[in-house]
Formats: sequence, C-alpha cells, structure tokens
Amino acid sequence: MLLVNLGTPDAPEPGAVRRYLAEFLSDRRVVEIPPLLWQPILRGIVLTTRPRKSAHAYAQVWRDDGSPLAAITAAQAKALQARLGGAAVVRHAMRYGSPALADELAALKNAGCDRILVAPLYPQYSAATTGSALDALADAVKAVRWAPALRTLPPYHAEEAYIAALHADLSAQLTALEFVPEVLLLSFHGMPERTLHLGDPYHCHCRVTARLLGERFLASHPGLRLETAFQSRFGRARWLEPATDAVLAEEGQRGTRLLAIAAPGFSADCLETLEELAIRGQEQFTAAGGERFAALACLNDGDQGMAMLEALVRRELSGWI
Repeated sequence: MLLVNLGTPDAPEPGAVRRYLAEFLSDRRVVEIPPLLWQPILRGIVLTTRPRKSAHAYAQVWRDDGSPLAAITAAQAKALQARLGGAAVVRHAMRYGSPALADELAALKNAGCDRILVAPLYPQYSAATTGSALDALADAVKAVRWAPALRTLPPYHAEEAYIAALHADLSAQLTALEFVPEVLLLSFHGMPERTLHLGDPYHCHCRVTARLLGERFLASHPGLRLETAFQSRFGRARWLEPATDAVLAEEGQRGTRLLAIAAPGFSADCLETLEELAIRGQEQFTAAGGERFAALACLNDGDQGMAMLEALVRRELSGWI
C-alpha cells in the first residue's frame, strides 16, 4: 500500500522552495486560474518573491532528519508496516517533490504487489488535495502498460476511529499543559470560498469533523469552548471564514487569556502547524492581549493516530489480506 501526503521542499533554502512551489502552484487543482493568466504571475512575481520568505519559515521548523512533514510521513509508513507485518508492503509518497507518487507506485509493482491501496492522508476531501493525488495516480497508471489493481482510501472526516483518536490524543495533550485553556481553536487549512460554491465538499467535511469533535469535548471538557477557523489565506480572493489569524486576534481582544490551537485536518505536523500556528499564531494571540498559548501536535505517528490508520487500512484491504 502507498501513503500519500502533500509534499515539501528538499531543503530550507530558496532554490529548493522555488522548485517545490513551481510544481505545487502549477497544479490546476490548486490554482484554478487559466494558465495563460496565472503562469506569468507565478513566474514573474510569486516565484521571485515568495521562495526566500518561505525558506526562512521552513528553516525555523526544519529537523535534523529533514522536513517535518517528510520525516513524519516516513515514520507513519514505518509504523504502519510494523502493525501490518507481512500482510502488506507499505511505502509512502508525496504529491509534489520526492518521493514521487509514480516512482513509489512503480517500486511497489516491481516488488510484486499487484493489488495496491493508495491512501491520501487527508481526512477531509478537497479537489486540491485528495483530488490532485488521484489525478497523479491516474497519470501514473496511464504511463504503464500493465497496471496493478487499485483501491483508494475514502475521506475519513466523520469516521468513529478518527474522531475518537483526535479526542483521545488532544485530551492527553491538554492535560499535559501547564494551564487550562478557555478556548480550543480548531484550525483547518483554508480554501478559496468559490470552491465551496462549485461543489467541493471540503468546507462541509471540516464542519462535520469540528461538530463531532465538539460533541466529544462537550462531554469530557464542559468548560472548554471550541471554535473553528481556516488558515493560510493567499491572494486577494475571498477564502473560507472565519480566518484563523483574525480569530486569534479577536479572542485576545475580547479577553480570552488562555488558548490552545489544534489542526485536525493535518495528518502530520508541517510548516502550516509548526510555523504558521505555533510561532506566528502565538505572536498574533499575545499581541492582541492573550497570555498563554499552546499549539497542540497532530496525530503524527503516535499510538492513537496509527491505531486509527491501521483500522481504516485493514478495512479497505478486506479481501486482499
């Protein structure tokens, strides 16, 4: 089977970031502006200004073993392999950058795997994430003469195993804090608002996840207020609201002193959680008057997240293993 995540630059330096952004932002699923209009903007403005700023952000969270997203996704694949044992071969790939999805699919085929489950690690479906991964899968299949039998992991935003894992993991992290938050802000990655009106289910999936998780916390933490927001706005178009940075500022201004933030839509910690939320988010909250702030970790390769992923994968592999 093949775990698939978004991708990351190979190094926290402008050249590597530029190559990564050029591939990522050229995907028609990600930026839906016609290429004749978008590519001059991308090549002439975005790729000449953004890589240096993004490289600085990546440098703040880069680990000894590389990009957090790459290292954690590799660890997830290793942990899932241990859980499945000899029942299946587990590899991982990135939609953008390396290891490339087509290369890893070929490696599984060459290893004798003629039945492959491809698992995009996005709980909530979006055309720009899961849809794009499936595009890359289709392109890889079109390029070979003899393709393996394929299954894909459906979005799992409302799965009992996913909600239970999030609740248990976040509850343990809250208990370990040195303060008791008044607010737990659930921050999902944003999307242009027009995608919702065009039929993309992402916003609805995020809201369902937030509602189901909120019901769990209402029972276990009745004094904790949960809020939902969307981060990573880019460009001038209207994005899904409320925006995470605006909510953080509003909470500080309205007198909230103690706040924790979590990113349940991310399967692994990455630039958006470790830099945008943990570093800049804290700055935004405290500048607005907040006092204590905590950014909670994603499920990553921890026991709760891996048990959830194993359960989903074993169900989807039913009849094959």
